[in-house]
Amino acid sequence: MQEKGTISIHTENIFPIIKKFLYSDTEIFLRELVSNAVDATQKIKRLASLGQYGGDLGDLRVEVAFDEAKKTITISDNGIGMTADEIKKYINQIAFSGATEFMEKFKEAKDANEIIGRFGLGFYSAFMVADKVEIETLSYQDGAEPAHWVCDGSTEFEISAGSLAERGTEITLHINQESEEFLSKHRLQEILDKYCRFLPIPIKFGTKTESVEDGVDEEGKTKWKSVEVDNIINDTNPIWTKAPSELKDEDYLDFYKQLYPFSEDPLFWIHLNVDYPFNLTGVLYFPKLKKDFEVQRNKIKLFSRQVFITDEVKDIVPEFLMLLHGVIDSPDIPLNVSRSFLQADSNVKKINSYITKKVADKLAELFKNDRKAYEEKWADIGLFVKYGIISEDKFYDKAKDFVLLTNTAKENFTLTEYKDKVEGTQTDKDGQLVYLYTNDPSKQDSFIQSANKKGYDVLLMDSPIDNHFISHLEQKLEKTQLKRVDADVTDKLIKKDEAPEMVLTEEQTNKVKAIFDKAINKPAYKVEVESLHPEELPVTVTMDEFMRRMKDMAAMGGGMGFYGSMPDNYKVVVNGNHKLVSRILQDNNEGAQSQLAKQAFDLALLSQGLLTGADLTEFVNRSVNLI
Repeated sequence: MQEKGTISIHTENIFPIIKKFLYSDTEIFLRELVSNAVDATQKIKRLASLGQYGGDLGDLRVEVAFDEAKKTITISDNGIGMTADEIKKYINQIAFSGATEFMEKFKEAKDANEIIGRFGLGFYSAFMVADKVEIETLSYQDGAEPAHWVCDGSTEFEISAGSLAERGTEITLHINQESEEFLSKHRLQEILDKYCRFLPIPIKFGTKTESVEDGVDEEGKTKWKSVEVDNIINDTNPIWTKAPSELKDEDYLDFYKQLYPFSEDPLFWIHLNVDYPFNLTGVLYFPKLKKDFEVQRNKIKLFSRQVFITDEVKDIVPEFLMLLHGVIDSPDIPLNVSRSFLQADSNVKKINSYITKKVADKLAELFKNDRKAYEEKWADIGLFVKYGIISEDKFYDKAKDFVLLTNTAKENFTLTEYKDKVEGTQTDKDGQLVYLYTNDPSKQDSFIQSANKKGYDVLLMDSPIDNHFISHLEQKLEKTQLKRVDADVTDKLIKKDEAPEMVLTEEQTNKVKAIFDKAINKPAYKVEVESLHPEELPVTVTMDEFMRRMKDMAAMGGGMGFYGSMPDNYKVVVNGNHKLVSRILQDNNEGAQSQLAKQAFDLALLSQGLLTGADLTEFVNRSVNLI
C-alpha cells in the first residue's frame, strides 16, 4: 500500500498562515493532540460498553514522550485507531473542511482558541511547531492493516503501510527550529500541568523516582528504596466529576489547595451539577477576599470535558462572580467562537443566570441557617455581595434580604432592620431618611461622636467599592440619602426644624467671617458662620458630599475623570454660638484674634488629617507658645 496525494484545499497554502497566525499561542498544540488521543481512548471504551468491541481494552492511557537529539515529540494512545481510509477522511478532508472559510475569516479572529476547533484545525495545530508530522495507526476493526501518514507542512501527503503492532495511534512531530523550546522536560511538563491535569484518561510523561518500603533493618526500623515509576501527570477523577454525596469537606479543601497552593482556606463552596437544559459541573469557592479584590480575578478555570480551556471566563460567569475561585466544566459552552457570539449564545446566558441563582441561594441559606456564622464571615463575603448588588439587578433582588449594613459599634443589620432602627431619629424635616456613614473612623472620630451625641447611628463604609454601593443604595431605597459623617456639621446633615438661634448680630457675624478669612488666607477654604449648638466644635472643615463622592469615584477609575482633575474645595463652618467665637470678638488685639482663629481652624484640619508639613510644624510651635 502506497499512495501520494494532495490535501483538498481550494485556495493558497494554509500551513504558513497557521504557523504565522497562531505563533503567539503555539503551546496549544499539545493540548489539542493530547485531547484527541484521550477522545480516541474514550471512543474504544464506549464501543466496548455498547458491545461493539469484544477485544481486550487493556490499560487505557495516553503517553507523551520527546527525544531531544532527534528533535521529536510523540503523542501515543491505545484508543480506537484509524484505517488508511479513515486517515484520508478525518485527516485529509474533515480536518480541513473549514479551510476555505478559515482563509476568509482568520483575520477577524482575536486568539488561537477562536480558530482551532472552529475550523477543524485541532490536529493541524501540530504544524505550528513541526516541519513534518507522521502518524502511525492501527484500527480496532478486525483484519485492519496498520497505516502510516506523513506530511511535511505542504498540502502534499503520503500514505503507506504502517508498522504499529497494537491498536491505537502514535503521532510524531519533527520540531522546527523556532520551536525547540518544547524539547524540554520542564516546558512540556508545564504545558501538561496547565491543560491536561484533570483529563479522564491517565497521561504518562516519562518516569519519576519514588521511595517505597524495603523491609526493616536490624533495629526494626523501616528501610526505604528508590524506584522508577510512571509519571502520571493527571487526576482522572477530579471532585467536580463526583456526586456531592461522595465528598467530605476535606476533599473540597484538598482540591482547593491543589488549585491554589498558597491561598488561605476558602470560606465555603458551591458544587454545581446540572444536566438540563444544559450540561454544567464544577465547584466554586468563596475565597477570603478582604479588600484586595483586584488581585483575585481570573481564578475560575474553565474546562470542557476535563480539558482546561482558559481562566478568562468573563462572558460565561457574571462579572461580580469573577471574585470567586474554582472550576467550571461544560461541553455546552461554544469555546472556539468570537466574544460577541459568546455574549449572544443562549446556553451561555442560561449558565450565567444559573450560576447567579445558585450563588444567591447558597448565601441566603447560610444567612437563614446560621446568622451568627454568616456575620462572622461578613468581612470577606461583604465585598463580594456588594459587588454583585452593584453589577447585577437579578442578584440584588435576592441579595437585598442578606446584605448587611455594619455600624461603628460593629452591629450588623439587614436593610429592613436598619431602616426600622434609624427611621424615628434620622428623618429630616422634608421626610428624607438620612443614613450617616464613615469611611475612616479614626480620622472622622470627632464627627462620629458629634452624631452619636444627637442619638444618630453611623455606618461603616470602608471597602474599595462602597462609594458605588452607596450610590446604588440611594437608587434602590425609597426617600433615603447616605451622607458621610464629615460632609457637613451634624445639624446640617440631618436638617430638623429646630435650628438654634444665632447669638451674634449680623455685624458681628460679618466681622467673625472677615477675621477667619484673613487668618486662613486659602482660596480653597470657604468660610461660613452658622448658628449651631454651643456644644458643637467651634470650627469644622467639610467637603460637599456630592463633590467628594465624585472625586473618590474618579480616583477608583469610575469614569469621573473630570472631577478627579478638579482642585479640592472645602467649607469651613464657624460655630457662631461657641464661646471661643465670643472670646475672639471681645479681644481688641487683631493679632490675638487672628492667632485664635488660626488655632481653631488648624484643630479642625488636624481632626480631619488635613494638617501636614510646614502648617503642622507652625501649629505645634503656636500651641507651645499659647500654653
